[in-house]
Amino acid sequence: QVQLVESGGGLVQPGGSLRLSCAASGSIFSINAMGWYRQAPGKQRELVATITSGDSTHYADSVKGRFTISTDNAKNTVYLQMNSLKPEDTAVYYCYGDLVPLGKRYSHRYWGQGTQVTVSS
Repeated sequence: QVQLVESGGGLVQPGGSLRLSCAASGSIFSINAMGWYRQAPGKQRELVATITSGDSTHYADSVKGRFTISTDNAKNTVYLQMNSLKPEDTAVYYCYGDLVPLGKRYSHRYWGQGTQVTVSS
């Protein structure tokens, strides 16, 4: 079984910072990529940031220059450092991992449970 567990959400004032973490655990052979999506009320889920096993990163235009994605490979953990937060960043943030489980040949996408980020004064 593979699990992704998120932490770090909460309430922050505009201009503030938060760091989200997502740890993958279980029978994992390899990790191809990890990243974050978010979904605001009444809106579709959107990709926020991704990072590959080769450390290539991609960001949504709306977060470039404010958010930074990184990994700790030893801990199978991905982080999202969010600075200069705006009210429009308010959403439930979901991490994902494109992982190859032990005993399998192909990558599967696994999801975290979601963590609420609220930016408000």
